[in-house]
Amino acid sequence: LTDLPGELLELILCCDVLGAADIGRVSCTCRRLREACQPSQGCEMLMLLLICVCLCRWPSLLKYYSHSDSVSWLEEYKARHNAGLEAQRIVASFSKRFFSEHVPCDGFSDIETLGCPSHFFEDELMCILNMEGRKGLTWKYYAKKILYFLRQQNILKNLKEYLQRPTERQSFLEGAVLIDQYCNPLSDICLKSVQAQVDDITDKVRKVLRTKNPRHPSLASKAGEVLIPEVELQRQVLDAMNCVLYEQLKYKGNELDYYNSLNSYIHQVLIRRTGIPISLSVLYLTIARQLGVKLEPVNFPSHFLLRWCQGKEGSTDIFDYTYIDAFGKGKQLTVKECEYLIGHHVTEEFYGVVTSKEVLQRMVGNLLNLGKRESTDQSYQLLRDSLDLYLAMYPDNVQHLMLQARLYFHLGIWPEKVLDILQHIQALDPSQHGAVGYLVQHTLEHIERRKEELGPEVKHRSDEKHKEVCFSIGLIMKHKRYGYNCVIYGWDPACMMGHEWIRNMNVHSLPHGPHQPFYNVLVEDGSCRYAAQENLEYNSEPREIPHPDIGRYFSEFTGLHYLANTELEIRYPEDLELTRATVQKIYSSGKE
Repeated sequence: LTDLPGELLELILCCDVLGAADIGRVSCTCRRLREACQPSQGCEMLMLLLICVCLCRWPSLLKYYSHSDSVSWLEEYKARHNAGLEAQRIVASFSKRFFSEHVPCDGFSDIETLGCPSHFFEDELMCILNMEGRKGLTWKYYAKKILYFLRQQNILKNLKEYLQRPTERQSFLEGAVLIDQYCNPLSDICLKSVQAQVDDITDKVRKVLRTKNPRHPSLASKAGEVLIPEVELQRQVLDAMNCVLYEQLKYKGNELDYYNSLNSYIHQVLIRRTGIPISLSVLYLTIARQLGVKLEPVNFPSHFLLRWCQGKEGSTDIFDYTYIDAFGKGKQLTVKECEYLIGHHVTEEFYGVVTSKEVLQRMVGNLLNLGKRESTDQSYQLLRDSLDLYLAMYPDNVQHLMLQARLYFHLGIWPEKVLDILQHIQALDPSQHGAVGYLVQHTLEHIERRKEELGPEVKHRSDEKHKEVCFSIGLIMKHKRYGYNCVIYGWDPACMMGHEWIRNMNVHSLPHGPHQPFYNVLVEDGSCRYAAQENLEYNSEPREIPHPDIGRYFSEFTGLHYLANTELEIRYPEDLELTRATVQKIYSSGKE
């Protein structure tokens, strides 16, 4: 190596088959390279080695650097390495701290005060999430929650910065992307990619427009920067848009699944080519403006619309406008037809233009209503996310502050934050003292109960009262009656539910009624259920259960059963060996 020319040495070290460890060994065994690695010399070889080490080990970091950056790669490597250690420490601590809470929220103070660059910390979390195989399920579970929190905090900062800009610099598309990102922080959504897809549609519109009018001003390279004054030329643009969006690309309003939250997310609207009136209107308005046609948003009741001026610009006469229904394939409506659309008369104020903030308010309001309708998600994630967004825009809205306080109280999370919210409500509206006082009292009681809580309840199978329990933690089961696949994560020697639940579930109709073991199970459809022993049987074809909470209880899937993580094993210390023995007995005999 020492006799090779520098160019050839660089070529060898840049070879794809060499990893970070290989580069490190070369630098440790070759004097020439070791001397080259002294930071004080600042030579190209040092840069080469450290770039190789950093980007071979953490290739996703490449997007944070440009060729023009002057980077101390040795310091970058140290910072990334330390961030990785810190991320692993925090993730490892979460299971013990939050196992008993369905929604771990009040432990993110550690993350808010990170002593390392957040993008390095996030990168390590992504490395954990991308670990191959069926191991590390608990680490992946908590890494996902932490990453969710971190990204939402950054998006919230971006939203607040967006809202502080002058109105003319608040893009409707950017606002829709911010809402989409906040509700889907683990998805790869960025304004640049969404804008690129919108630009692609705009180019298709230009092609259609070119066949109709080759000299149309929207075909100019700087079209969109100057608005087209002639109404007829504007009409040609809208006709071309309708042709591309609704005839060629088959965009349509989602009438069959109107209340699906995906209809509100702009990246999903572009993927699925369907949405609700407001999301389709944002897309329609953005394309029109890029082609020089000024459309304006109208916060029409029950059905969001756009308006297109046919008279003097800025006119206050509602009859000087044509109204466009993006949900209805771009249909152009009169004032009377707008009223027919919703089935009743409305006053002139509902035909007025609204700001980008008011558009976002309505989008978030739609998500809020969907979040209230959710029945399967025990964490009420959509409701929590939409409340966060609404209060970021209107931090002093008493109604939504009270809803947030009640939601956190119901979920039993963030009791300290609940008290802060209630104090803020009391300062804003003293007339709320009755509701505030009730919640304050019960929240303080909750905090005291947490302080008095003893350790976890431990269930030994050797206890006489547990002798009827046949199944153990981690077994893949099948429900005899409903046919669903599930995994056991807890059990009771008898039904521990209240009389009302027992009556509603008709438990007394079972041969053994409530006086038999009952099992907590995670079901493949994402639900959690409480099943009687006589209704469960071993699954002849065990497979992974795609449940979002699987990592909360289990560390690994062996292919035949799940291994309980440390916290679950503490609560059921004798189940692991029984599960292994049961699996060996059942599936080995099955093979024979």
